[in-house]
Amino acid sequence: MSELVIKMPPLGESVTEATVSQWMVKPGDKVKKYDPILEAISDKVVTEIPSSDDGVVTELLVNENDVVPIGADILKMSTDGSAAGSGNQKEEPSEEPASSAASSPDKSAPRFSPAVLKIAGEKGIDLSLVTGTGKNGRITRKDVLNYQPQAESKPAPEKAAPSPEPVVSPNIPAPDPKPVSVDTNDIVTKAGPVRKMIAQNMLKSVHEIPQAWTMIEVDVTGLVKLRNSLKNKFKEQNGFGLSYFPFFVKAVSTALKNNPKLNSSWQNDEIIQHRDINISIAVATDDALFVPVIKHTDRLSITGIAAEVNRLATGVKNNTLKGSDSEGGTITVNNTGSFGSVESMGIINYPQAAILQVEAIRKELAILDDDTFGIRNKVNLCLTLDHRILDGLAAGKFLNEVKANLEAIDQNTNIY
Repeated sequence: MSELVIKMPPLGESVTEATVSQWMVKPGDKVKKYDPILEAISDKVVTEIPSSDDGVVTELLVNENDVVPIGADILKMSTDGSAAGSGNQKEEPSEEPASSAASSPDKSAPRFSPAVLKIAGEKGIDLSLVTGTGKNGRITRKDVLNYQPQAESKPAPEKAAPSPEPVVSPNIPAPDPKPVSVDTNDIVTKAGPVRKMIAQNMLKSVHEIPQAWTMIEVDVTGLVKLRNSLKNKFKEQNGFGLSYFPFFVKAVSTALKNNPKLNSSWQNDEIIQHRDINISIAVATDDALFVPVIKHTDRLSITGIAAEVNRLATGVKNNTLKGSDSEGGTITVNNTGSFGSVESMGIINYPQAAILQVEAIRKELAILDDDTFGIRNKVNLCLTLDHRILDGLAAGKFLNEVKANLEAIDQNTNIY
């Protein structure tokens, strides 16, 4: 009998550790090469870790919720020839018993993961009624968690796709609420791995970075008119909508070329000024915040930025975001205006030097250049900055250039 130790694999450039979210196997389980054995979270992206060989699990070396360095030992397994699934041997069914409600009558169906069987058993779900969305139709934990049983006396009507769940990871079950005591209505829920990681990053940012804040008002009447004149044709041609947000991201990326200090980070008592302009964008879900990255934003047109925003936001909602999609960000732009906010202070995405909040566009009665009155579209841009790297002068120059870029937009602006 030979023993194999599986290590936490590389999960992307600059990723040094990951949190164990959920074991999908236990000692005694027989697995085949490439079968998922573990869910790990890094930079708020959930990744299924596959087995590197056929064999039988002998020991789990780390616990759920442990933070594990890349390359650390995580599991031991025996790989002797008698292991089910080794070589060309026919795969045997899982040894883990499941309740009758969780058994599939189709013996030719693929073997379900222990996590799927466990959830199906707890919820009394017949897996033969669940449609799999995983590779080759495999039923995932997301499928079981999102499954809505229909009354047996009625045919199941077609339903529109459910609105995005805590896209943190639909693979992570929501913790069961437990009352604090019988005397109150308070509910206590255990923080999951993603929420813990967000908390750690926010605390690190606030504790280590002296954060200052400033705001500027911008007249975006020309931007609003241009976008409204293009939005219907744009959607027909591209298959997704044209929001205001890509215009702001483009204005920021252009301003960063003349204000490179904003595109910096503080690391080991050194200021790293990044050559690439990779703008992180905040994508919120019901109970988490993801920050995927638009790479080389300055090289993209407004349409190209809109396509990337759509791709990344869709990846968050569908839980298809890759680890590489969240790497390399140099500054963050957050669309807080989508929630109706008109003024806010963002927390810097560590170790970046700044985060810009784009607030809601509002109509105002304003005094025009010829001293007459008119209705204008105004927006507030709120900048939080690392005061170790930046001061008021640098922040002011940057914001004023972003303002100039936005106020220059008119019907002649090319978005392609």
